[in-house]
Amino acid sequence: MSDFLEIVLRSACVLAAFLVLPLLVGQTEHKVMAHMQGRLGPMEAGGFHGWAQLIADGVKFAQKEDVVPLAADKSVFRVAPALGIVSYLFALAVIPFGPHFFGANVPGSLIWVLAVSGIGTVGTLMAGWSSGNKYSLLGGMRTAAQLVSYELPLILVSASFAIAAGSLSLVGIAHAWNPWWLIWQLPGALVFLVAATAELQRPPFDMPVADSELVMGPYTEYTGLRFALFLLAEYAGIVVMSFLLATLWLGGWTGPFDHAIGWLWVLIKGGIFSFLIIWIRVAWPRLREDQLQRVAWLGLVPIALLQLAITAVGVVVTSQ
Repeated sequence: MSDFLEIVLRSACVLAAFLVLPLLVGQTEHKVMAHMQGRLGPMEAGGFHGWAQLIADGVKFAQKEDVVPLAADKSVFRVAPALGIVSYLFALAVIPFGPHFFGANVPGSLIWVLAVSGIGTVGTLMAGWSSGNKYSLLGGMRTAAQLVSYELPLILVSASFAIAAGSLSLVGIAHAWNPWWLIWQLPGALVFLVAATAELQRPPFDMPVADSELVMGPYTEYTGLRFALFLLAEYAGIVVMSFLLATLWLGGWTGPFDHAIGWLWVLIKGGIFSFLIIWIRVAWPRLREDQLQRVAWLGLVPIALLQLAITAVGVVVTSQ
């Protein structure tokens, strides 16, 4: 009975974090973009600093009609938004907030997170293919190309962290972390941040959406809550990737008094990376499709391979 209660409690904590943290990232994006771009609208709703803007957006989406195009593959069209967001729920379940504070302790939790988070991008591809719209199809094809291009450097630098720690478990990697990683694994951290931004199809890597070219890409035919699910999945992806990078490169819960407030260190470190991803959106213009491929194959992949080689040599030398 105690084991059952522990499972229920852990599941409730993961679900609560999943429901709250993406909304906080969304609210933060509203405010950061408003300040950086001098936009007054997001500062008005609710009075003080526009605190009710996110609530207003939710009410707006809930009031919109749920439309399914006649030419759409209706079953795939309806499943795609749910697939995108549920994948990040599964990923968040294994990210540790402390030595014993996690939803599930999977031995190969790093592989699990990389595998299930990629399913979210597949949901976007399904949305583009099933909509029966040429702009959506083009956006879906761009999503597939982007997934193939940026998944490779993401996996390579994750392998570098795993080799350095001698473990595929996120808990094991956090235990093995030391401050030397801030320099030793810095190139891998930068590659991870750029590749994760591209995997989430965030600006400047938002070519699949590209509203000036493809209307809204794979999301063109979506309305109401289904469209809101895609937006929420994007913010959930930011949360997962930020926490994952915080665990790999910054040691997760490691910090002063981490035996008591380790979970707070994870939130702070993840929040820093979430802010960086939002800042990149505001500061950088969209790349062209050919530039996107060039960044991946001629930039990130060679750096990731070099980082992997340096880590392998370093582990061999220090182990002798």
